[in-house]
Amino acid sequence: MEKSLKGIKVVQMANFVAAAATGRYLADHGADVIIIETAKGDPLRYTEEQEGRPQDMLENTTWEYLNGNKRCISLNTKTEDGKEALLKLLEGADVMITNWRQGALERAGLDYETLKVKFPRLIYATLLGYGKTGPDKDLPGYDMTAFFARGGYTENLTPRGGDPITMIPGAGDNNVGLMLALGITTALINREKTGKGDYVSTSLYETAIFNQSVMLLGAQYDGAARHYPISIYDNMNPLNGAYRTKDGRIIQCAMPDYNPRFEHFCETIGRKDMIESGDFHPQAHMIEKGNVAKCIDEFQATFSKYTKDEMDKILCEGDIPHSVCYSWLDIINDPQANAVGAFYDCKCPNGNVVKVTHTPVRLESEGELEGNTAPLIGENGVEILKEVGYSEEKINSMLESGAMYIWKEDK
Repeated sequence: MEKSLKGIKVVQMANFVAAAATGRYLADHGADVIIIETAKGDPLRYTEEQEGRPQDMLENTTWEYLNGNKRCISLNTKTEDGKEALLKLLEGADVMITNWRQGALERAGLDYETLKVKFPRLIYATLLGYGKTGPDKDLPGYDMTAFFARGGYTENLTPRGGDPITMIPGAGDNNVGLMLALGITTALINREKTGKGDYVSTSLYETAIFNQSVMLLGAQYDGAARHYPISIYDNMNPLNGAYRTKDGRIIQCAMPDYNPRFEHFCETIGRKDMIESGDFHPQAHMIEKGNVAKCIDEFQATFSKYTKDEMDKILCEGDIPHSVCYSWLDIINDPQANAVGAFYDCKCPNGNVVKVTHTPVRLESEGELEGNTAPLIGENGVEILKEVGYSEEKINSMLESGAMYIWKEDK
């Protein structure tokens, strides 16, 4: 089956996670995505300590999930030959993805205003920390800072007076990367109508704001949103609570429509007595009488009598919206995650096979997503330059001068 973006050429001149996630999405759907790296390589190749993975260039799960299905050329764009090769690649490209800051792009002559004159059909996509305008547009941005911290997650999820929570690395980046991919595909459709390229941008901060719209907009009023983080006892809807089972696992329930759900939930978990008491229904009456905490305690007492598996079965049979709170190992081994193709088996260059995550969007017309191994530094440089007309002699000259580089394992 032919992929939807086959024939689209993308130059990815970016590092770390978010912009690479954009490129991975496009590559998964058929685009030819070419990574531009320095000889040292993307810093993402060297973040193994904080992730607990092997310190091995040949087995890098983070690099694999972000850069599988792509090709790589290592160019020193500060040299005349390296810069010329980059521009030659852009000449035939449909999309350029970058997360460089504006000042660096301007100094390199790779800013949008310069390139749109040379390549009027190019979709120029930039992923920023805080946005393309405003007083903080030039600040460095990572998901820990621009997304989680400035974007409100860390403050609103840290218990009052408690130690700051540690957010999950890459979780914000992945989200923003997919938003930029959405913008790129929109721009490609528009180019079919107009024949013109476009400037596409999003940022970690803007996306974090959008993600939290429900409570962020609620914070304009003196209500629940102004009191986060809240404990289970501050939640006025016990049917949206999370409860511990006998074996210490947590099950999250989700029934925002309390009144029509209450009786069925109580019947499902064997607590008809809570219906008959009249203390917990309707919701307004429960709140008015100060019975929210009592309701929560009763639910907790019931959950604590069952193991996670027992209560999960009870709730499934009652068609109650809920989920066991999974660990990362639970997810990796989850039959549902594997059934939907969330992972693929990646054979690393060192021969080891590890599970790697797929991007989460499927098109029926494309069939299954592929998971080809991510490239080593400069691995495809020779073939890429030959495709744009470079001779063997010129390529060898660039390798000798350091304008191009190909990583080789030290034996």
